[in-house]
Amino acid sequence: MDGQSNIPILMREIGENARSAAAQLAIASTASKNKALLEMAASLRRRANHILSENAKDIEAGESKGLSGALLDRLLLNEERIEGVAKGLEAIAELNDPIGAIDSAWDRPNGLHIERVRVPLGVIGVIYESRPNVTADAGGLCLKSGNASILRGGSESYHSSRAIMESLSEGLNAAGLPEHAIQLVPTTDRAAVGEMLKMTDYIDVIVPRGGKSLIQRVTDDSKVPLFKHLEGINHTYVHAAADPVMAREVVVNAKMRRTGICGATETLLIDRTVAPQQLSNIVDGLIEAGCEVRGDSESQSLDPRIVAASDADWDTEYLDSIIAVKQVDGVDDAVRFIRKHGSDHTDAIITGDAAVAETFLNTVDSAIVLWNASTQFADGGEFGMGAEIGISTGKLHARGPVGVEQLTSMKYIVRGAGQTRP
Repeated sequence: MDGQSNIPILMREIGENARSAAAQLAIASTASKNKALLEMAASLRRRANHILSENAKDIEAGESKGLSGALLDRLLLNEERIEGVAKGLEAIAELNDPIGAIDSAWDRPNGLHIERVRVPLGVIGVIYESRPNVTADAGGLCLKSGNASILRGGSESYHSSRAIMESLSEGLNAAGLPEHAIQLVPTTDRAAVGEMLKMTDYIDVIVPRGGKSLIQRVTDDSKVPLFKHLEGINHTYVHAAADPVMAREVVVNAKMRRTGICGATETLLIDRTVAPQQLSNIVDGLIEAGCEVRGDSESQSLDPRIVAASDADWDTEYLDSIIAVKQVDGVDDAVRFIRKHGSDHTDAIITGDAAVAETFLNTVDSAIVLWNASTQFADGGEFGMGAEIGISTGKLHARGPVGVEQLTSMKYIVRGAGQTRP
């Protein structure tokens, strides 16, 4: 089906198929869902060469379009990353099935027995850009949580996502689950995104994953509820009681392990009292790793390799090998700065002072806060959730990594013996 005029028809068909599949998945057995996930993982390994070949097409097209190094890194698949995706599906299979779990139960004086039980949300729409691994992560998490999924990957990863989707379909078929349980929108036409955003009859929640422009568009236009974060303007704060070796290692990892992910640190805060002793050592590590360091005038005066930061730097998600440095006066000043310039995503403190750490952890109002650990751990897989469909900075329903439990809702099951209400 070609042409923008046919996109509404295409998307309505996908939505109807998803609704039908969701009804079946809601009552699917844990064993069948786990079998599908394991078969998907096995298929990814069998089909690795084909997936790499398709990914090469996307990489070549991305290079010709002039995509940045960070975006190309997000797009790239290799044997190690394919193995990581397969292991992620296996990890999801090992998770407890949330569906049907009784969250709590109680009896009323009138004899009614009430249970609060986890149920699927229904149909999850996922709109993402260049990361083809999201196809498997999102499809697998939705499946385990009993939800049908509609996946709309970006044009940059079109060939890679289709190749991965073939493995997901093999897994569904092998387990006898509905073929439309996971659907990849088969077009790069942007009109498909516009249709998804108004499919309130078919989609229960949408998860956008990508750059600020994509998420802003989805936020502005969606009629469907969202699990989202707009930016990952994350901070690592080096407190006066930080171990210098730890501070350097953690900051360099938090910034440079993978610069293009939403958990990368974008701003380094350091206590003014220890900046003369510690800052140049941290800058050494950052520059050796290929990072440009921008900073306030105080930091520049301590290290001439630091270039001047503008006011915009404190509010920028670089997703690149750039970090901004700001000196602060203690934990309260650091918290104030994070509240003003952060995005409520992920923030970390490096300190040997437990009391100061607790102050930071309890007063920074971000979805994820860490003590003596890299912000790059902001990931559902690293949290033992198997994988994540995204990270939400909202405060309703789901916050932080969105895994299988966050993709469920509750219903109340009430059992009686003929009671009537007086």
